[in-house]
Amino acid sequence: MNKRLLTLLFTLAPMFTFAFESTTEKIDSIFKDYTGWFVNAIFYEIPFSENFKIPWVLIVLVGGAVYFTLYFKFINFVGFKTAIQVVRGKYEDIEKHGVDTLYGDQTPGGDVFETIRDDSADGEVSHFQALTAALSATVGLGNIAGVAVALSIGGPGATFWMILAGLLGMASKFAECTLGVKYRDVDEDGVVYGGPMYYLTKGLKEKGVGKLGKILAVLFAIFVIGGSFGGGNMFQANQAAAQFTKLFDLTGPNAGLYFGLVMAVLVAIVIIGGIKRIASVTEKVVPFMAGIYVLAAIIILFANFTLIDDAFGLIFEGAFSGLGIAGGLIGVMIQGIRRGAFSNEAGVGSAAIAHSAVRTKYPASEGIVALLEPFVDTVVICTMTALVIIITNFDGQFMQYGVPIKEGVELTAVAFDSVIPHFSVVLTIAVILFAFSTMISWSYYGMQGWKFLFGKGKITDLVYKILFLFFVVVGASISLGAVIDFSDAMIFAMVVPNIIGVVMLSPVIKKELTKYMNAINKKEEAIEDGAVDVTEHM
Repeated sequence: MNKRLLTLLFTLAPMFTFAFESTTEKIDSIFKDYTGWFVNAIFYEIPFSENFKIPWVLIVLVGGAVYFTLYFKFINFVGFKTAIQVVRGKYEDIEKHGVDTLYGDQTPGGDVFETIRDDSADGEVSHFQALTAALSATVGLGNIAGVAVALSIGGPGATFWMILAGLLGMASKFAECTLGVKYRDVDEDGVVYGGPMYYLTKGLKEKGVGKLGKILAVLFAIFVIGGSFGGGNMFQANQAAAQFTKLFDLTGPNAGLYFGLVMAVLVAIVIIGGIKRIASVTEKVVPFMAGIYVLAAIIILFANFTLIDDAFGLIFEGAFSGLGIAGGLIGVMIQGIRRGAFSNEAGVGSAAIAHSAVRTKYPASEGIVALLEPFVDTVVICTMTALVIIITNFDGQFMQYGVPIKEGVELTAVAFDSVIPHFSVVLTIAVILFAFSTMISWSYYGMQGWKFLFGKGKITDLVYKILFLFFVVVGASISLGAVIDFSDAMIFAMVVPNIIGVVMLSPVIKKELTKYMNAINKKEEAIEDGAVDVTEHM
């Protein structure tokens, strides 16, 4: 463990030295040199014809989402109502104590029924806290800046493919988060360690392919650490710094650097406390910041309600005609799916790490809760952002050709400001809060991958946290181009080992789903028969 840790530190040492001794332009240059080869490999396009090329990683992502949607019989739609009920705590009693402990042992035959006797469920956070912790990592700048980037490159049609990516991604999220709880580790102090690293290792070992599982788990751990430094950190710091410096007209060459230093201190205060502190912060911050942002979007849409149907018309027209500067229909499709996946992270496996910490005896209960994430994140919030941008640019060339944009968040800020004067001040606060909550959640994701590779201990934890805080500063200092490419590459790289493992473990997920739904049905039947006073177990 120590040798591997020292090797990694020596590898990163030149980046530390060079970054702190250089201007932001040099930081950007060396960052591109370090990551360019990896970005090119992840987004290599398979040429099906001269004008038909698709990044291979998107094929894996979308193919997995379609497979899970069909295999689990459209759980992304039929499980929606149950997901709302679980979050509201309707089935908290059976999840904590087990259905047979509360309602007796008389269950039909078959191995999908499991008698659970333990008096209390493992876990550190509630369903709602797990959901908000995971949402804080997904509902963020991808919804503000990411949507703007997709529209500026792919035109309005990219919105359609973002929505589709969100709907299909609900099934992927359900599958991976169910496995996250199923195969998590819980130490003697009740601390939970979970995520793809664990279900790839333990789940595939059960399948008789333990070596493959170990390889996939190590790859995922490496990628999730990189993703925590990239999309979960640098991209967030970069866009928050861009909005802050623009609002206050800070033109100094090191303005972003100073902003990053302040942000790093604030992040440090929270991440020292682990998942319980992260969850306690996100359950307050996420609803508040999402509420402000959505309310502003609703105000703008109501003020321009006569243009909403025209905006949707442009979205559907652009989705199938290829309007935009991205290279026709396929280019628009790729931009929408790419940004949608970056925003909701379905199929990536990251959210399974946060959801693994939930208190429940039924893994599928948290999988069902998790399917709400892509819906809230992409189908609702991303669509609202897209509609605001389209409507407020309705008379411009943006509608037909797309417009180049250097800083994604600026396009969204201009759109909101055009209807709500000086809203950019509020948006700046929202951007910083979005970035802050995303960074603290991704620090937990990366930490879990770090512990899986290098072991659990105070020194290894400290090394990771120092690295994470360092990249907060780097992200605020370099250009959007370098950050967004590396962010996408690391997050999409996580897709490959994760999807392979989840597909192979799909029968396990289906068994867990059946088990949980039977538990729900048994409780409902007991209530209808009046056989038990449920309130005494709540």
